[in-house]
Amino acid sequence: MHKHDIKADDSCCSHSHQHEQSHDHDGEHDHDHGDASAFKTYLPSIFSLLFLLVGIALDYFKISFFEQPIRLIWYLLAYIPVAYPVLKEAFFTITRGEIFTEFLLMGLATIGALALGEYPEAVAVMLFYTVGELFQGAAVSGAKKNIKALLDVRPETANVFRDGRFITVKPKEVSIGETIQLKVGDKSALDGVLLSDSASFNTAALTGESTPRTVKKGEEVLAGMLNLDKVVDVKVTKEFADSALSRILEMVQSATSRKAKTELFIRKFAKIYTPIVFFLAVALIILPYFFVADYQFKTWLYRSLVFLVISCPCALVISIPLGYFGGIGAGSANGILFKGSSFLDTIAQIKTVVMDKTGTLTHGVFNVKTIQTSLQEDEFFKYLASAETKSTHPIAKAIVAYHNQGAIFDVAELTEIAGHGLTAVINNRKVAVGNTKLLRKLNVAYPKAIDEEVETTVVMAIDNQFVGYVIIADEIKKDAKYAIDELHLLGVTQIVMLSGDKTAITEKVAKELGLDKAYGDLLPEDKVARLEKLKSQKNLIAFAGDGINDAPVLALSDLGIAMGAMGSDVAIETADVVIQNDQPSKIATAIKIGRATKRVVYQNIGLAFGVKAIVLILGAGGLATMWEAVFADVGVAFLAILNAIRIQKMKF
Repeated sequence: MHKHDIKADDSCCSHSHQHEQSHDHDGEHDHDHGDASAFKTYLPSIFSLLFLLVGIALDYFKISFFEQPIRLIWYLLAYIPVAYPVLKEAFFTITRGEIFTEFLLMGLATIGALALGEYPEAVAVMLFYTVGELFQGAAVSGAKKNIKALLDVRPETANVFRDGRFITVKPKEVSIGETIQLKVGDKSALDGVLLSDSASFNTAALTGESTPRTVKKGEEVLAGMLNLDKVVDVKVTKEFADSALSRILEMVQSATSRKAKTELFIRKFAKIYTPIVFFLAVALIILPYFFVADYQFKTWLYRSLVFLVISCPCALVISIPLGYFGGIGAGSANGILFKGSSFLDTIAQIKTVVMDKTGTLTHGVFNVKTIQTSLQEDEFFKYLASAETKSTHPIAKAIVAYHNQGAIFDVAELTEIAGHGLTAVINNRKVAVGNTKLLRKLNVAYPKAIDEEVETTVVMAIDNQFVGYVIIADEIKKDAKYAIDELHLLGVTQIVMLSGDKTAITEKVAKELGLDKAYGDLLPEDKVARLEKLKSQKNLIAFAGDGINDAPVLALSDLGIAMGAMGSDVAIETADVVIQNDQPSKIATAIKIGRATKRVVYQNIGLAFGVKAIVLILGAGGLATMWEAVFADVGVAFLAILNAIRIQKMKF
């Protein structure tokens, strides 16, 4: 992905970026211009400004030598450095069939002003227009900053094991199944599974979380994760282009190509508006000849040129895409990836938010919550972990993890009973582990209060005697309650949870978090049916989920939100917005960013149209000079750009 793939707009107002884009090279990181390069970019404008100011001073003090042709030559020297790129672009756009552009408007207006002897005005218009373009470039660079930071986490090399040794190659040259080595401080270039016993990684590039993450042998390592403590080996499971990090970068790359309706309207409007303005300017020269008694061509030509400068649509075609681009950048800075500016518009209007439970509002990881036993706790867990150590079930994994690699007994005669649990001979004793249905099947007495427990319960009997139970629960995320409260404060009228978990557990979580509605025991098709019923209420609906089973609902919703860059591939591909760090509170942040972007865009539209309408009327009536025209065009563009880049500075 290169710098020219991420741009605020591809309108004709971007001539200052075309030179910049030509310096990008494949496979290289993008770097900002150094001080010398930046100075070189601004040098023509500085030169023109100095000549303009000296020329105005010479005019003001009526210096004797400052007469024609010296005066014309002086102002031409001030005009050419800033006018040449604009006139050149006007020529090229005409050869491409795009006649009515702001380059042509600016060229005609300033050349006309020179012909009328209004030299300072001609130079000032072109100078401030060029400065506006440079300012736009600086604003776009600022908006890119957060997005481009993602590029800095993409490793350029990988150490792959071939022919008995590790060699350095480009990541795209590594095949699935090969082994790569990560030294301390290395970032993984590809997705894979850990071959070493364990390792600690910084996952901030993918999740925004600075807390190190411990990965054990056989667990997943993702591209962009930073190795913190020792040399480790990773077996590659995905090609470079399919890695989690590459998917994120691809999302960012394509984000600016998906335009919002407002942005698309302004582009279409500018294409119609510019030729209309041109012909109105021509009419302003011709028509007064038939209606004005003391018609003077020079006067009406000047008014026409003022009209051209005022009516240039630059403020709109620069600031509106820049506003949306700023919103996407602000999202990236907050760990939120918007796949296009259209989704900023959509999220600003959301009134109903539907969420999955597991992995969205809860961690999706089972943990031992409560232990009740008549034995010593260590002994109880030694038997329990011994029985569960061979199982791959998430609940069994939670029990073994809680035992934390403690000593276990040898297991014999292990028998699984579907839907009930298992029996085994452990330490020469008959052990049964499972749910209460298993104990009833074996005629083992147990406290009936266990049947009333909402959470998942694992009971154990030894030699047909009940010895205790553990409660396994999925933990609610720390910011889940805050997320729901924030959404309510933002005016979201309905927050609904859909879950495949038991209805009793779903309702308990919903009550704890303050959700408006919750539905449990849902299959994927049941979630779709529920969402269709909600859509019939005519509200725009956002759905947040993380699993493969959430993909149909993500696709059906007006706005799909995938929780976590490390969530299911299908969910991430289907979603319109990706929350990188799994925090549900980021949904509220995303809504705030969407609404702030919409406000800024509408403010810019109102500012541009309001000021231009007033000055157009004044210009046509001869009450506005070229200086007012400069403010109406470049000044409004400046203000609109400043307003647009505010989004980058806002705290959400």
